[in-house]
Amino acid sequence: MTSTTSQQELFRFLEDRFACAQACTECARACALRASLVDPDGSTDQERVRRKGIMCAEVCDATCRMLSEQAGQDEATLRAQVEWCRTVCLETAQAFDEHPGAEDGAKACRECAQACTDFLATLDA
Repeated sequence: MTSTTSQQELFRFLEDRFACAQACTECARACALRASLVDPDGSTDQERVRRKGIMCAEVCDATCRMLSEQAGQDEATLRAQVEWCRTVCLETAQAFDEHPGAEDGAKACRECAQACTDFLATLDA
């Protein structure tokens, strides 16, 4: 019975890890697109949105790569990366909320933050 429980926990861990990596990929794509659509010579607010989008894309890309690697990673490093990703995604979603036309980017950021939260819960289990 414990073997089945261990297998179920492993499957959940792998599923949540994959879902988080996939959400990170989608968020990175949406943020890079949003950043590319903002006028680089625009207002201070537009520059803030562009910078947030670029940073979020980079953090999500790095997190996805880390989640996709099978090489030995310590849990503390993995946890720190996923928590950082979640924080950056939430901050970026808030910045996008204030920018007309950025709804899809904000949604992708929130979905990524939720996937990160779900994966962190799996780590805690």
